[in-house]
Amino acid sequence: MDLPIIYHPDYIAPLPEGHRFPMSKFRQLYELLLADDVAQIEQFHIPERPPSELIELVHTPDYVQAYCDGTLDPKAQRRIGLPWSPALVNRTCIAIGGTILTAKLALSQGLACNTAGGTHHAFPSYGSGFCIFNDLAIACRVLQKLRLVQKILIVDLDVHQGDGTAFIFQNDESVFTFSMHCEVNFPGTKQNSDLDVPLPVGMEDDAYLQTLANYLPDLLSKVQPDLVFYDAGVDPHLGDRLGKLALTDTGIFRREMQVLSTCVSAGYPVACVIGGGYADDMKSLVWRHSLLHRAASQVYQQYRL
Repeated sequence: MDLPIIYHPDYIAPLPEGHRFPMSKFRQLYELLLADDVAQIEQFHIPERPPSELIELVHTPDYVQAYCDGTLDPKAQRRIGLPWSPALVNRTCIAIGGTILTAKLALSQGLACNTAGGTHHAFPSYGSGFCIFNDLAIACRVLQKLRLVQKILIVDLDVHQGDGTAFIFQNDESVFTFSMHCEVNFPGTKQNSDLDVPLPVGMEDDAYLQTLANYLPDLLSKVQPDLVFYDAGVDPHLGDRLGKLALTDTGIFRREMQVLSTCVSAGYPVACVIGGGYADDMKSLVWRHSLLHRAASQVYQQYRL
């Protein structure tokens, strides 16, 4: 068996010319993984769009309906930062289906990677920061509803705090939220994760990886999760437009190897999403995102999952 990777052609939806959200990266990531022989076509799994009632395990029915119908008020729409369209609604929901499928495959095979996901700024009744619905939170609730898991650990290494996820699970001992992020960055108002590790502006590879090593192994021992969700945002990269940290490509790859091997070697299955990444050079950005799948492929083979 090879590493399961999840992708859907509808992971991209049209945006206005010049919009700063790099929508085309999802298809380009899929194409790069195939072109570089990181993955074969048979490894890709196609998700389904989940019904609204699953999205409503996390989000309020009024918000879900208003967003899906296109009747969300303009202020709430601006807070999301993406112009509404039926194609974007479909894309948003399909990506949630992708994270749910990633989690199920991780449970059965030990490790699986989505080629989208990580919309951690979405709150129960509103979206924010390019995040409409919170795929990580919804997948947690779906897996719990199906009684596939009881305890979940979310490892969020996007450069921005996973504020929506922290808020959703703030009084819930079944989901432990760990966010390691740049302290002086969006969102301006932080929520309380179960463990927050704010990082100084300009932190480089070695200091970052040592900080991660100081927390992750102990956290796994303490939480002993049935599943780890890993939000592998590449916006801590020194070339990221919204990042403010200074990781290199090598640092990102070392991070992915560190997270995945630490979890998998200890017997914890990992479901990966790609999280944020923003750069004018799309080719470089897509390469950075592909480092997750390259590392996951190595770890999958190494531990004979």
